[in-house]
Amino acid sequence: MSPRPFVKNLTFQSNDLGKEVTIMLAWSPNVEGLYEDVFPIVWKVSKFGKSGPYRATATYTAQLAFARAQVESGKVISAATSVNINNSEKTILTEANDVYHFSTPQAGTAGILQAQNHTGSIQEIAVGFVNKGDIMPTPVLYFSDVGDGSRVTAKFTPVLRAYITSDYEETSILRGQVDTPAIWSQDLTGLAQNTVWNLSRDANTGRYTITHA
Repeated sequence: MSPRPFVKNLTFQSNDLGKEVTIMLAWSPNVEGLYEDVFPIVWKVSKFGKSGPYRATATYTAQLAFARAQVESGKVISAATSVNINNSEKTILTEANDVYHFSTPQAGTAGILQAQNHTGSIQEIAVGFVNKGDIMPTPVLYFSDVGDGSRVTAKFTPVLRAYITSDYEETSILRGQVDTPAIWSQDLTGLAQNTVWNLSRDANTGRYTITHA
C-alpha cells in the first residue's frame, strides 16, 4: 500500500502593505519541452490591500492525477475525466462512443508519470493534484496536441513560485516565462504541513518580499 499523500497548507498574509498588489502563484516545472508542448498552469491569484490585514490560503496534496483537459480562452476550464496516479505508474486514455476513459494505472518507468493516448485523435492532457474532497484534479501542467499513439511523461516536483503581477487569471496556461521575476520560490516537499508567509513591501525601494513568519 502506498503511503498517504502529504498535504501542505500555505498561508500568505500582509498588514498595512502600503500599496494594493496582486500575487500570482504558479508551478515551476523542470520538464523537457517547456513552453513548446508542455506548459505550466496558474494556480492562485490573490489581491492584498494597501492598508489593514489581508490573508490568502492555498492547499496542495501530493496525490497526482492525469486529466483530459478542456481549454477555453487560454484557460483550463475543466477536466472531462481523470485518474489518480502515483510516481512510476502509467495509464492509457481511450475513447468509445464519445466516452473517454483512463485505464487503471500500472507499474511504469521509475520516477515518472506516463499517459498514453489511444483515442484515435489528438488530445489535450493535464497533470494535476487532487485535494481531499475534490473529485477532479487542480491542473498543474498542460500538454497540448498529444497525438494518437503518443504519450506524455512528467516528473513533477512541487516547486511553487510567487510573482507580483495582475496579468494572469487562475487556471491560465502560461505559454512563456512570466515577464516579471519571482519574488519567492519553494519546493513544497521540504515544508512543514502548515506554514505562514509574510508579504511585505520596502517603502524606500518598492520591492516586495515573502518571508517565513
